[in-house]
Amino acid sequence: MEDPRHRRLRRLNEESDQFHNLRQILNIIFMLGAVIGLIVFFTGNQVTATIIILAAMVFKIAECAFRFFK
Repeated sequence: MEDPRHRRLRRLNEESDQFHNLRQILNIIFMLGAVIGLIVFFTGNQVTATIIILAAMVFKIAECAFRFFK
């Protein structure tokens, strides 16, 4: 059985994070972009892959920024 104090703290943390769903979506976009960029990189087009990975990193930076606004 879980300690009631821990359950209360977890609930407070979940409620205080108003950007949780947005951060999850940004993380999914980042991961998809990174995987697609790696696939393109290993198929031979390094310049395009670099652009895709850099674009994916923009989404990760945005997600990190929302984490600070929590």
